[in-house]
Amino acid sequence: MTVTRLSFSDRSVATLPFTKKGQVIVRDSDLPGFFIRIGTKNKAYMVQGDLWIGDKRQSILIKVGEVGKLAAREARAKAKVLLGSIADGVDPRPKPEPAPDLKPKPATGDPTLREAWDSYCESHMRRKNRSEGTISNYRDHVERLLTDWLDQPLSVLGDDPGLVKARHDKLTADNGPYIANGCMRSLRAIYNHARKTARSLPPENPVLAVDWNPERRRDTAMGPADIPGWLAELAALDNPMRREFHLFLLLTGSRPDPIKRARLEHLDLRQRVLHIPKPKGGVDRAFDIPLSREMIRTIVRAMRLGRKIYPAQAQTWLFPADSATGHLVEHKEDRDDLSKWGNDLRQTYRTVGQAAGVNEVDMHLLMNHSLPGVNAGYITRNKLLGDHLRKQQQAISAKIFGTIAKALEEPGALADWLSPGASRRCTGVEAPTSRAMAA
Repeated sequence: MTVTRLSFSDRSVATLPFTKKGQVIVRDSDLPGFFIRIGTKNKAYMVQGDLWIGDKRQSILIKVGEVGKLAAREARAKAKVLLGSIADGVDPRPKPEPAPDLKPKPATGDPTLREAWDSYCESHMRRKNRSEGTISNYRDHVERLLTDWLDQPLSVLGDDPGLVKARHDKLTADNGPYIANGCMRSLRAIYNHARKTARSLPPENPVLAVDWNPERRRDTAMGPADIPGWLAELAALDNPMRREFHLFLLLTGSRPDPIKRARLEHLDLRQRVLHIPKPKGGVDRAFDIPLSREMIRTIVRAMRLGRKIYPAQAQTWLFPADSATGHLVEHKEDRDDLSKWGNDLRQTYRTVGQAAGVNEVDMHLLMNHSLPGVNAGYITRNKLLGDHLRKQQQAISAKIFGTIAKALEEPGALADWLSPGASRRCTGVEAPTSRAMAA
C-alpha cells in the first residue's frame, strides 16, 4: 500500500486518482491522524488515533465523510473534534444499539442500569462538581464494560448477585484486575444511589458478592539519583512544548489534566502563584500552586514557545497546542523515549520532597491532599501560601535542579535548555519582573 502526504483542499483532493486495485492512503500534511482512504470507486476522509483507557491502548478508526460530499475544510474541522475526543480518552464512535431481546423498560420503582446511571451522574456527580475525568471513568465502566446490562432492571442484579460476581471475574480475565475492581466500585455506587428512591430494590448491594482483586500502589517514582538521566531523556524530545509540560509536572507534583487546562488568566506572576480552579474533587478543592524560580522559568519558556509556534492558542492557554481544544490534550509518551511521565512524576515529587526535608503536612498542602487528623481543620492553607509553602516549594525545586548542577555549567543539551540564562535567549515574550523571580 502506497502512503503519501498532501495538504488537503477541495482542489488537491479532487485530483487524487482512484486505484486500479486495493487501497491507497494519503495523509494530511497539516493534521496528524487525518487522511484519505482511496479505493477503486470512492474516496473517504478518515481519522485514526490511540484511545487510552488506563494503561491499555486501543486504535480508533472513524470515517469522517465522503470526498466530494464533504468540503475539505469541514472535514478537517470534524477530524480535529474527533481526534480531540480520542486524545481526551473519550470514544466518539456511536454507541451500539441495544440488543432486541432485552427486557422491556421497568416501572419507576425498578430502574434500569441506564436510568440509574443517568440519575447518579446528574443528581449526584454533577451537583457535587465532580471532574469531567471522573465522570468519564464512570461512563466508560457503565456504557462500555456493562453495555449489555444498560437496559436491564437493577432488580435482576440485586436478586442474582452471582451475575455481578461472574462479570467481575470476566473483566479481571479480559481487562485486568484494576479495571475490573474500578468497574464494580462504579456499579456499587450507582446501585446504592438508586436504592435511596427505589425502595423495592433488594437492600443488599449485589457487588458484595465480588471477590476483590488485590491492588498495590504503583511504585514508579524516581529518586534524586534518577533525575539527571530522566532530564537527559526529556531534553531529547522533539516537541519543546511537551518538554516544558513534563518538567512543570515534575516541579509541581500536579496531576496532568489541571495543568493542560491552565489558562494565562490563572497565572499571577506578581504573587508567584498558578490558580487551579477545578482540580480532582471539583471547584470546592480549588487551590493555588506556589511557584519556585525554576517553575517560573519553565512557564516563561512555555509562553515564549507558545507565542512563536501557536500564536492564536497562546493567547488563552499556558500550554497551547494545535488541537481541537487549543491546549495540550495528550501527555503520554513512548516509554522508550521518556521512561517516566504522568503519575510517575507526581510520585517522584513526593519522594524528592521527603529527601528535601519537607514535612508531611506541608507535602499534603502542596499536593492539595486532604490533611489527616483531627487538627487538620485548624490549618488555613492560604495563610501559609505566601511565605512558608513557597519556601518549601523552592526547596523541592532546588533539590531537583541540584542533581544537574554540574551539567548546567558545561556545554550540552541540558545547559542550552535549563541554565538560568537559557530562558532569556528566546524572544517574543516579556520576561517576568525581577521581583517575581526573587527568592
